[in-house]
Amino acid sequence: MGCCGFPVSHEKYYHDFRLVELQSTFYRLPLEKTALRWRKEAPSHFEFTVKAWQAITHPVSSPTWRKVKPPPGRIGSRYGLLKPTRQNFEAWNKTLEICRLLHARMCVIQCPPQFGFTQKNVRNMETFFNGIDRNGLILAWEPRGNWIERPEEIRRVCKILDLVHCVDLLRIDPAYQNRIGYTRLHGLGRREVNYSYKYTNGDLDNLSKRVNMLGQKGVEQAYVMFNNISMFDDAKRFMYRNRILPE
Repeated sequence: MGCCGFPVSHEKYYHDFRLVELQSTFYRLPLEKTALRWRKEAPSHFEFTVKAWQAITHPVSSPTWRKVKPPPGRIGSRYGLLKPTRQNFEAWNKTLEICRLLHARMCVIQCPPQFGFTQKNVRNMETFFNGIDRNGLILAWEPRGNWIERPEEIRRVCKILDLVHCVDLLRIDPAYQNRIGYTRLHGLGRREVNYSYKYTNGDLDNLSKRVNMLGQKGVEQAYVMFNNISMFDDAKRFMYRNRILPE
């Protein structure tokens, strides 16, 4: 278990946790030498999971591109939304290389709400995921938008494409279960995300129960990732309430 991004200095974080989900890779992929430095400075037992570069999933019209310069003009239209284009396949290969340098075993593919359930999007997904080299990576797919109303479609897609259904476990259960579980906790409230939310002890106890239920359903390893403003404190409280001690 751990946080989505480094909420404190790397050194302090390594002392308290054994896992982080890199968020910076979503906005801009690091240089290879930077990824190698991150791997070298981390303890040998420390695990990185990688959030895939937004070029694969988010069109250049997405507000997430405001932090970086998007590809221009007609070229930009070939990126995002899991389109099976040469540009998206190249973006995946660059993401895959960073995963390799970090010795990551998990990569998170987060889609925007506008990538809703349509037959066209499903066809693009199938062509894209069947066309990429995974090099042994486990892929956790986090759909948003109206997919939540289509659990049967999520189950079918995850099964045929060998994807982990990534969810916020305090909001919904995964529609498809395999030996790996991956939950990203975005805070509670009416909206799909509420990053300012601070989890109560009751919330954390409920999370413990829901993670244990995954184990009863055959999940052998569950990744529990906090993704809110108070994630460092919330994750530490969850860890100590469940007697999970850092190595």
